[in-house]
Amino acid sequence: GSMEFPVLAEKLNSSTTFSPLILTGLGMMLVGIGFKLAVVPFHLWAADVYQGAPAPITAFIATASKGGVFAVLLRFFTEIDGFRLEVMLIVLSVIAIASMIIGNLLALQQKNVKRILAYSSIAHLGYLLVAFMAANIMSTPAVSFYLVTYFLSSLTAFGIVTLLSKKESDAEDIETYRGLFWRKPLLAWIFTGSLLSLAGIPLTAGFIGKFYILSAGLRNGFWVSSLVLVLSSVIGLYYYLRIITTMFSEQKEQIVEERRAHPVFYLFSSITLSVLTLLIVWFGVYPAQFIGFMEQLIR
Repeated sequence: GSMEFPVLAEKLNSSTTFSPLILTGLGMMLVGIGFKLAVVPFHLWAADVYQGAPAPITAFIATASKGGVFAVLLRFFTEIDGFRLEVMLIVLSVIAIASMIIGNLLALQQKNVKRILAYSSIAHLGYLLVAFMAANIMSTPAVSFYLVTYFLSSLTAFGIVTLLSKKESDAEDIETYRGLFWRKPLLAWIFTGSLLSLAGIPLTAGFIGKFYILSAGLRNGFWVSSLVLVLSSVIGLYYYLRIITTMFSEQKEQIVEERRAHPVFYLFSSITLSVLTLLIVWFGVYPAQFIGFMEQLIR
């Protein structure tokens, strides 16, 4: 009789067991949210949409859209105490493990930067589910911190793609970035910082974020999911490094005609991306203050 979370929680918490009808409803909600988050097996749309949409729109889908939906998922399950359902935890575990493995394996096969970021986002949502399922005191801060670090890294990466894109097409192919360091060293270093953060390399915010969600998962004994998180992160390191090595390799010939951005736009964009990169490094070296601030907000 209501769509409000508190009312739903009150009715669900009044009974010790969930009826088949309620379980079906929760399953359907999970399907809908899973489609919005593009987790396995609801991920088939992600790569095509990431590639087909302009880079700024893709950045919005990868950050604000998915972040908002994940926040709703966290609030909803916290309100109704959905974590007490063992079958729901099993389903979430399967989705998380499948997303981490399949997302990284599919990204390995790509030569398009936007498709790589699309499939890697599937893996990153799998990482988030590890902390989400734990449902302990560390879960919400871990998920929140990881979302912020993922937003910073993704916005920086797509910002570079946008800045290097032409009016007719985006700078998608990996070969577009060959020798970028020798042409535009600042953009190459910024892109490298964002990719290393997405890969979870130390001294970046991505490393602290992965360590945080790994701690939350291990705290409640999710050993299998945590092990898959570590192993799949190693797989993900390969395709991030492939882009980085391409940028720092020697350019033999001019493959594409680069976009000549307006000087003011280029300057403003470079400053913005540099600030985002500094935040990535700052949160990776000195995360305690920001984590404490987020924990206070959550309380």
